[in-house]
Amino acid sequence: MDISYLLFLQNFREGILHNALTPFMEAISHFAVTYLILIPVFVYWVIDKKKGLYTLVSYYLCCGINAVVKLTACIYRPWIRDARVLPAGDAITTATGYSFPSGHSSTAGPIYGGLAVTARRRSRLIAALCVIMALLTGFSRNYLGVHTPQDVLVGLAESVLALVAVHRIFRYLEKNPEKENLFLLISFIFGWLAIIYITFKPYPMTYIGGRLLVDPQKMMNDGYGDIALLIAFPAARFVERRWVKYELPASKLLRLFLGLIGLIPACLMILYMKNPLDTLLGSHWGHFTYSCIFVFFCIALYPAIMSLLSRLAISGQAKR
Repeated sequence: MDISYLLFLQNFREGILHNALTPFMEAISHFAVTYLILIPVFVYWVIDKKKGLYTLVSYYLCCGINAVVKLTACIYRPWIRDARVLPAGDAITTATGYSFPSGHSSTAGPIYGGLAVTARRRSRLIAALCVIMALLTGFSRNYLGVHTPQDVLVGLAESVLALVAVHRIFRYLEKNPEKENLFLLISFIFGWLAIIYITFKPYPMTYIGGRLLVDPQKMMNDGYGDIALLIAFPAARFVERRWVKYELPASKLLRLFLGLIGLIPACLMILYMKNPLDTLLGSHWGHFTYSCIFVFFCIALYPAIMSLLSRLAISGQAKR
């Protein structure tokens, strides 16, 4: 039934609309795993630290869990399972990792979902748009032929579970702030155990005509990057809580300016840092290192820079 659904969308895509919607679906899909993360980062820096942190932590948790599930299930992509499935555009080359659950859905779900949860009281319209975008991102993966409905639904289910779990953890830590380091330590240890698990567990080795159908080593790349989030965040958060102690600058104009400036190096890291690290360290540890650097920059380093610049601005005004 899942393949039949993809074939239906494929006929619709190619026959009726002549691929008219494909660029739009590709853009929705691409945005979810590249620039979408910058929205909660900007919220964390500029609008509301706690709300931004809630969305980011939900995202980190969901991505880490999804990587473990994906590399445990080891489900092949739809076009490998059925040659009739012909993904749109360059989807075959851009779709990395195993198929189940959908990584795009488990990325878009907690981010759009977290933004919806935190925005629902101020703007129901924004909350509704975020929910629609999460669902649309999941559908785009079906439309492009790279994921089955089950892949998407489980990815979105993981997102909901992550959002609920982080919400409850945050509520608990509001009453017991001294326990946060324990949760950070648990995440840090779990992340390293997950890295060990995906590195040494057995993987399917299917050969056709003497050729390996799917190389597990390539499938593990994204897993290293996603699980690294569970390791990098607790370290960055500990540094931020212990030494940075970031508070939003009092001047709204200043923090808006600094937040927009901070998006520039963040975008440059997204665009240009991954490939050199993969070349230098290998794809596994290149993905891992990129995630660690990006998380540390967003959670601790740039907030430290914003705090310093804010203090300098206040000092300069006082001297006047």
